[in-house]
Order: sequence, then C-alpha cells, then structure tokens
Amino acid sequence: MNQQNKLKILNDPIYGFITIPNEDLFSIIEHPFFQRLRRITQMGLSYLVYPGAHHTRFHHALGCLHLMQKAVQVLRSKNVEISIDEEDALYKAILLHDIGHGPFSHAMEHSIINDVSHEDISILFMESLNKEFNGSLTLAIKIFKGEYHRPFMMQLISSQLDMDRLDYLKRDSFYTGVAEGNINSQRLIAMLNVKNDELVVEQKGIYSVEHFLSSRRLMYWQVYLHKTGIGAEHLLQSVFVRIKELLIADVKVELPKDLAFFLTNHITIKDFNKETLTRFARLDDTDLITTLKLGAQHDDFVLKEMCQMILNRQLLKIKFLKEPISDKKLQKKKNKLKSVYDLSDHEAQYFVFSGAVHNLAYAKAKPIKILFKNGKLVELIKAGEEASFKALTKQVTKYYYCYPKIQD
Repeated sequence: MNQQNKLKILNDPIYGFITIPNEDLFSIIEHPFFQRLRRITQMGLSYLVYPGAHHTRFHHALGCLHLMQKAVQVLRSKNVEISIDEEDALYKAILLHDIGHGPFSHAMEHSIINDVSHEDISILFMESLNKEFNGSLTLAIKIFKGEYHRPFMMQLISSQLDMDRLDYLKRDSFYTGVAEGNINSQRLIAMLNVKNDELVVEQKGIYSVEHFLSSRRLMYWQVYLHKTGIGAEHLLQSVFVRIKELLIADVKVELPKDLAFFLTNHITIKDFNKETLTRFARLDDTDLITTLKLGAQHDDFVLKEMCQMILNRQLLKIKFLKEPISDKKLQKKKNKLKSVYDLSDHEAQYFVFSGAVHNLAYAKAKPIKILFKNGKLVELIKAGEEASFKALTKQVTKYYYCYPKIQD
C-alpha cells in the first residue's frame, strides 16, 4: 500500500524536535533498508552493563542528520559556499553512513561476514538506493567515498570531529547515564569553519575540543571498553565461532534462514549481488537473539553454555592487568575448568582466554586544525600548550583475561 509523505518532524530525547527537510529524505527514511536500523542496537551488548542502552542505529542516524543541518547553517553563516545540491548530498550521506551495520553493530562486525566492513556494505546500500531514487544519491556517495573535490564535506561525515561522533557520544551518554560523555555538540558545531576547503575549528573553540576528546576517552573506558561488556561481546563472537565449527563437522545447528546463508557460505565484497544484499537487509538483532535461544537448547555443551550465559547474564569473570597474563597462569585456569566439566583444551579456550584493549583519544595522523584569528592554521596539539593536550595522543593499553566465576 502506498503511503503519503506527511511526517516532517520527529521528537528526539536528545535534541527535541528533528526536522526532515525534504520529501526525498523522508522517502529514504521510510525505505525498508533504513527502517531495519530500528532493529539494530547502537551499542551491542552494552545494555548488559547499562540497562538503558537499548537505543538503535535509527536514533543515531536521525541525530546525525539533525547535527548536519546545524553544521550547514553555521558554515553558511560564515560565508562558506554550500550549494543546495551539496547540502542535500550531505544530509543523505550522513543519514546513511551507518546503514551497513549488521546485528548488534560493532560487536559482530566480522563474525557474520568476514573481511567486509560495515562501511563497504553502507556503500552497497547507497548504490542500491541510488538506482531506486533515480540517481539522486550520486553526489552523496561521492562525498561519502571521499572522492569529492571539497574535503571538508567528507570530514563532516568522517573525521576526528564529525557529526557521527558528536551524536553518538552525547546519545550514548544519555542512554547509559554516564555523564562524562555529555559533550556540548552545539558549541562545537558553532566553532566550526572552513579554510582552503578543509574543516577547521576556530581558536576560541580549542578547549571545547579538548573537553570533547577527553569525554570520548572516558566514555571508552567507562562504556565502550567496560570489562563486562568486553567479556559479553567476546562470548557472543565465540558463539558464532562455535556454530561455524559445528557446521563444518556436520553437526546440525538450527538457525534463522538468512543468518544460516551467511554462516554457511564464505561471502566476500564481490559476492554482494542484489540477492545477497537483500538477504543481509533482512538480518537484525532478533536473528541473533533467536540463535542464542535455540543454541541454549543444543546438545553441544560449549554452545549451550555460552548461549545461556549471555541470555541469563551469567557472564565470565574478567580482570584487567598492566601486563599480559602468562601462558602458564592461563593454562592453569583452563586445566581447572577441564577437570570440572571434562572438556578438551580446545573447548576450554572458549571460556578461558586473554586479550588487550587500546584507547587513543586523539590520532595525530588525522589532525584537527585550529584556525587562529590571524588566519594561521595550527594542528591541535601544537595549538594547545598545556600538557593535557599532549596526553591525549598517548595510547593506553590494558590487558585482560577471562574465566568462569566458578573458578574464583
């Protein structure tokens, strides 16, 4: 059934009213490819740590669209030329920048489809939509790929200070209740400018940028790299490693149809024809939850146990260390588990493992440039003389190991 485009304003808990500026954008939002984002959790399994973190990629995409509108208004007020076509392309590109995410977002980035990033799939979705919408996304795709001759437009979508980060930090802070991530996105956007077709920040906004980067660093430690979340996501990934292992051994595993297609076939970016993309577009978080519920009833002990652990939040114990745990200590943990449950060393490694996480607040390879009043451009770290700026460039690594709580 056809439906007239009437809705032009949406209510958002972060920004209040979000306006959909034209019929084309609303039609894209109405498309099944985009509506699927309502069923893709923004933060994977973080809701096991922060119960409120059930917001979706749909929320995030609309928030990014809103911030892009604000950015265009600010830049035009500073005599930056942005044509109507460029404006429309920016809105479409930011709206669709995450459309290629699979179930549970980053948590399952390479577990369902190996070696194909969500950015690659986003482009495939955009190209498919471009055919449906008579080539109206051509410029948006060009900007998204970084092929447009005005680099600042790509930087608004993907850089160290883009609309994506400005929305997800504020949004994730709101839904988790972690106040440290509550950045002033409006202030940061108000400080943006363009010099030589490059996105820059005016000198008076330098400390707002420092606060933004510090907030992002804290959000990584407190939320994105929370030890319980790391353990839960590793378990989820391990569920799919085990499923593939069982399938190779001709052990029957009951799976949702479209998910089974991707787990039983080696899909590369070249294999993404129209049918494959349509199959992927039918995947969402419910497929994974269904898989966990079915797996929790499987005869295989390893699969059954991992699925139950996630569903019932009976997760592994995880400890952070300054140095990697020794192989000897890790094997000791495995041996204890093997003796209790009569597992092989291979089976035990699903429950006892180690790893490392890294946190870098500011990457100098993709610098944020500060525009001084005299017109001079200076890289952020050189512009900020305080030691706190240089501290943002230091990568911090934490090592961890996981094991069942029964071994405490």
